[in-house]
Amino acid sequence: MSLSTQYKSLKDKVVFITGGAGGIGASMVKAFRAQQAKVAFIDSNKTMAEALIDSLPQSPDNELWYKTVDVTDSEALQASVHEAVEHFGGIDVLVNNVGNDHRQDIENISAYDWHKCMQVNLDPAFFAAQAAYKTMKTQNFGSIINFSSINALIGLQHMTGYVTAKAGLMGMTKALSKEFGEHNIRVNAIVPGWVATERQLSSWLTDEEEQKWMESMALKKRILPEDVANLALFLASNDSALITGQGIIIDGGRT
Repeated sequence: MSLSTQYKSLKDKVVFITGGAGGIGASMVKAFRAQQAKVAFIDSNKTMAEALIDSLPQSPDNELWYKTVDVTDSEALQASVHEAVEHFGGIDVLVNNVGNDHRQDIENISAYDWHKCMQVNLDPAFFAAQAAYKTMKTQNFGSIINFSSINALIGLQHMTGYVTAKAGLMGMTKALSKEFGEHNIRVNAIVPGWVATERQLSSWLTDEEEQKWMESMALKKRILPEDVANLALFLASNDSALITGQGIIIDGGRT
């Protein structure tokens, strides 16, 4: 992947990424490894995770840790954070990337559907942050990066649960930045537009839909997973040391 900046402050830092096997998550795994960080990631898709690991160069100085975890199991999620901390001896950066932008007509959303949406798109960010906080507080350092969406700002049909969860993440980001700030722990959110991941391209981002989206963007370019990963690197690095409680939009001028 193409990186324009090498952040010296990320070398040997321990980075924990949820939903790291594909799409934006996989791009972040690659990006942080390129910064010589120590990367731990979890995902529910073991096949994709193993394919990613096999595609990466292996080095004892650039260790990679992975575990298959269902993030809707909060206890298993927190246990995986603690295991990674024990393995690497700490945690410096937490990236709450996991999510599922499932579409569903509002009349067909059951109570189960609604709660499941929150369990995937909102709850894991809190419980992972809670687990990481214990170590970051002791270290008196940390950067937590949540993933929201511009859909939380503009709304979108057939995605009420997802939009609600992503809006909640913005509030959580602001609240946790106040809770954690005295321990030098920063909390920010990346707020991406429509990112051209393989999943989006194969499911919803058709040529017609992309053309409509481009018409509303100031910059007529696709947003790639690598673009989002580069923003995550900045927010994780010491170069953003005084940025916290913010939602950073990366949407090519869509909003």
